[in-house]
Amino acid sequence: MKKMSILLIDDEQGQLDSLKRFLTKRDHNVFSTLNGNEGINIIKENQIDIVLSDYRMPVMSGLEVLKEIKKINPNIDVVIITAYGNVEQAVEIMKSGAYDYLSKPVDLDELENLIKRISEKKYLMQENESLKNQLQEKFKFESIISQSAKMENVLNLAGRVAQSKATVLIRGESGTGKELIAKAVHFTSQRNQKPFVTVNVAALSGNLLESELFGHVKGSFTGAMDTRIGRFEEADGGTLFIDEVGDIPLNIQVKILRAIQFGEIQSIGSNKTKKVDVRIIAATHQNLEKMIENNEFREDLFYRLNVVTLNLPSLRERKEDIPILIDHFIRKYSNQNDREISNIKSEALDILMKYNFPGNIRELENIIERAVILSRDNYISTDDLPPQLGKSAEKNIIDPRNLDLPYEEKMKAFETELIKEALNRTNGNQSAAARELDITERHLRSRLERLGLKNKK
Repeated sequence: MKKMSILLIDDEQGQLDSLKRFLTKRDHNVFSTLNGNEGINIIKENQIDIVLSDYRMPVMSGLEVLKEIKKINPNIDVVIITAYGNVEQAVEIMKSGAYDYLSKPVDLDELENLIKRISEKKYLMQENESLKNQLQEKFKFESIISQSAKMENVLNLAGRVAQSKATVLIRGESGTGKELIAKAVHFTSQRNQKPFVTVNVAALSGNLLESELFGHVKGSFTGAMDTRIGRFEEADGGTLFIDEVGDIPLNIQVKILRAIQFGEIQSIGSNKTKKVDVRIIAATHQNLEKMIENNEFREDLFYRLNVVTLNLPSLRERKEDIPILIDHFIRKYSNQNDREISNIKSEALDILMKYNFPGNIRELENIIERAVILSRDNYISTDDLPPQLGKSAEKNIIDPRNLDLPYEEKMKAFETELIKEALNRTNGNQSAAARELDITERHLRSRLERLGLKNKK
């Protein structure tokens, strides 16, 4: 049990001395006084965890001491010692905010167990506070890895909107980090001490989704064995993150619209509405405007969600972030797997820089995790990357629809692939390859040298 700082207040010197000896022997730091006024002064000047106070005292009663302590520091746990069997006093004491009460004569074993419970409770509260602080630190905007101008613009806008109460719509391809941004908005907002609750619409069918969001009463449908609250109530006072909002059926969209407009929800099977205070952050990879045209998404709900829109760029639009993301994932998965991977070889990095990443950051993370596990060295090489990655990267470079690379680089890549194909068809015969390309052999040799391609013959 952790050593506690305990204040004893009792106008009976004998009782005071007896409790002080008992607690001091158990290694607690004990203060003592014969009256409540002096006790209040001790609290103001010292860090006190627990106060044990007699109920009946002249000048200032134990109940008055309790009320004064709660004004000064509500985190101090107060235990009142009262006459045996006085139920009315006990009820009044607990209603006034005491942690517990003890009857005279004080059972010392009971007192020791009570202090142990308080110590454990304080430890859990400190741990909980520490975890909350860690979450806030982990999900603040400064922790998001980026040096891309496009991403910095998004983060700046998100930082400004975080301090408001506005509904936020996050748009972007799968794997671009929509939930990470939603958490950053929540943990930077004034709601950061309240719950952040997530619901993934794509993972739930219509009936299950309605129950998940709004809850249900017992017997409201087959399988409803008990009453259950929904995610809106779980998030009360905090933030509800609705992922893939475009997948919500129209009949449930109506209920979400009402929740946003009026702050009211209604559980399945109930005829009563409940008030909730929830900030909505929604995310989608779909074209909601097109869905509105096709009568698949409500226009009024769209405008309620679309108060502030954060458009996340794909990874191929922020390629300057790939090297720093790779470094981050190498450190992360090296630590998780007890590996000492220090870096990535330039050839492997080159392949990743040329790759299109349809799965965005999530795909890059999976690739690096795999590479860290499979690598036989203290670095990641091309051998540690999925075999199809290089081929995909090459195809992506010469794809005319890919405008992410500079014109000269694309033309060089296209010419390289063209010459390679001609040499491959002619088994490396440069004269034959030149004829295939309708250029002179001398011109071909010049291009091979300029492109850094080795002569096969």
